[in-house]
Amino acid sequence: MTQHEEYMYRCLELAKKGSPHTWPNPLVGCVIVCEGKIIGEGYHQQLGGAHAEVNAIESVANPNLLRKSTLYVNLEPCSHFGKTPPCANLIVEHKIPEVVCAMTDPNPQVAGTGIKRLMDAGCHVTLGTLEWEASELNRSFITFHQQKRPYIILKWARTSDGFMGRHPGDQRSKSISCPASNHFVHQLRAESGALVIGRNTAIQDNPTLTTRLVSGRSPHRIILSHEGDLPTSLNLLNDEGKTTVLSGDIRTTFQQLTDLCFEHQYTQVLVEGGAEVLSNFLLTEMWDEAIEIISPMRWEDGIKSPVIPPDLLVDSIEMDADRINFYRPK
Repeated sequence: MTQHEEYMYRCLELAKKGSPHTWPNPLVGCVIVCEGKIIGEGYHQQLGGAHAEVNAIESVANPNLLRKSTLYVNLEPCSHFGKTPPCANLIVEHKIPEVVCAMTDPNPQVAGTGIKRLMDAGCHVTLGTLEWEASELNRSFITFHQQKRPYIILKWARTSDGFMGRHPGDQRSKSISCPASNHFVHQLRAESGALVIGRNTAIQDNPTLTTRLVSGRSPHRIILSHEGDLPTSLNLLNDEGKTTVLSGDIRTTFQQLTDLCFEHQYTQVLVEGGAEVLSNFLLTEMWDEAIEIISPMRWEDGIKSPVIPPDLLVDSIEMDADRINFYRPK
């Protein structure tokens, strides 16, 4: 591992601390090094707050050292006035001579102009250190700005014999996931601007779809429905969060979903089921990632879960009694 990579990995570790409080902004960490020692660190902590570079610079005890330091950051310093002033300008003002950056910012408001601002001021910029790792961390942010749509995650839980739900009228427990997996799912919700389910799930399960197990905003709840009004007694129609009903075929509702997310700057959407909705997203290839939670329990019958080709598996982790598989389309 090179020295640049070592400090960039630290940037990525710091950046993750901002989740899930920064969206629709990216996760960014920053490290400042002088003569082989870290003298400052920071990360973007929440939307509207100071950016990672600002927090790192302000953490340096002796600002005079900045003039002979190297600043590491996993995303190009911003160059525009948004909720905060441009970080590129701040770096120039402090006369930091070298910046190591993992990747350019896909946001059209930046898109290389931050790096140009630094280089025009005489700063030496190294670009591309751990670029793949940095892209993975902010893949939702990148998809949103490059493809003008949210990053779509499909998620379901199933038993070891392949069932994800009970048949209508079956009064037996519908619980599948262990507590640790439930906490993981609530974290996913907090990281997502919107959460999608179908009409049948909304009525039969009557979920709330909030982030009650973790700290973070509850997602905008989207119900896909071919029919008209929903029962007013549904938990999804309470005041614990926004709820929108979209009607039409899968292509129509997908376009409506994309438009809604782009309007509200929801960079990530979590689709939680049921079987028909998930299958539609899979069959029409409208997904970027699928997460399958597998419980050791067996039901013997019920509603079958989707099946994804094993060659699309990219990772797998153990979560107490459950196993969680992660898939990506090719």
